[in-house]
Amino acid sequence: MNAAENIESIFDKNEPVFSRNDFIKKFEEKNIEVWLKREDLLHPEVSGNKFRKLKYNVLEAKKLQKQRILTFGGAFSNHIAATAAAGKLYGLPTIGVIRGEELARDLQQTLKSNPTLKFASSCGMDFHFVSREDFRRKNDPDFIESLYAEFGNFYLVPEGGTNEFAIKGCEEMLSEEDKNFDLICVAVGTGGTASGVINASGENQKVLAFSALKGDFLKDEIGRFSNKKNWTLVSDEHFGGYAKINEELVSFINEFKTEFGIQLDPVYTGKMMFGVFEMIKKKQVPENSRILAIHTGGLQGIAGMNRRLEKKKMSLIIE
Repeated sequence: MNAAENIESIFDKNEPVFSRNDFIKKFEEKNIEVWLKREDLLHPEVSGNKFRKLKYNVLEAKKLQKQRILTFGGAFSNHIAATAAAGKLYGLPTIGVIRGEELARDLQQTLKSNPTLKFASSCGMDFHFVSREDFRRKNDPDFIESLYAEFGNFYLVPEGGTNEFAIKGCEEMLSEEDKNFDLICVAVGTGGTASGVINASGENQKVLAFSALKGDFLKDEIGRFSNKKNWTLVSDEHFGGYAKINEELVSFINEFKTEFGIQLDPVYTGKMMFGVFEMIKKKQVPENSRILAIHTGGLQGIAGMNRRLEKKKMSLIIE
């Protein structure tokens, strides 16, 4: 697929779009191959799992003749950026309910210092900044009703994009040729992407879901959308929790780009690939395994992360 292809024509095909698999490395001692599914190349602005999650949601919004899409996210959310871009390309106005009411006090300064919100704004997204307390009510019917009262009859997409339409889109990540792999590895944030991949996986395959968050609660989230049992939640490669990072991870991401010419993001795919390589080094992967790791995109967040790293006087991620 041509990455410059208009997203509207892609969505309107209403059929699976497949990405390519790049060979990364062979660990000779155990005859283990690692391949990377390049979902990050699906589209320059709506890439990876965000493309998958938004596809059928956008088609449903169009089917229902909704005039706009409303969704939720943090100030550096990949989902916010992708929804704004999809809305612009598809001609659907978007509203982002953003965590942190203090960001609205000087919006121009916020946009100047926040590349994610600056990009979303350039795509025409309108922002509705709310307190952290109100943001936690994002699934509360009364809070949702207040948003309908303020913004009209919008199409609602949940934070992170995970719903039944997102699962359907994520199930299209795997193609027939991917059944030749023994292990499929994917990063997890809300559980939707992993659920779709698990649903599409073969009977003889195992899915390793690498959590970007602390704790095992994502097991329940994944279980909401998948009844299969051929998966394991890997919850010890989160580097301290969501969007947390240290020098070891920065070094790994930079070395990965130098060796393989592929950019990883620090929130999801960087941690996943670090975990995959660690499992192989620790001999936790069976001999003769063929591993398919899924690059779910998220590269827009690197600029914002580098600003945080710079303030902490830490090494930066090479872009």
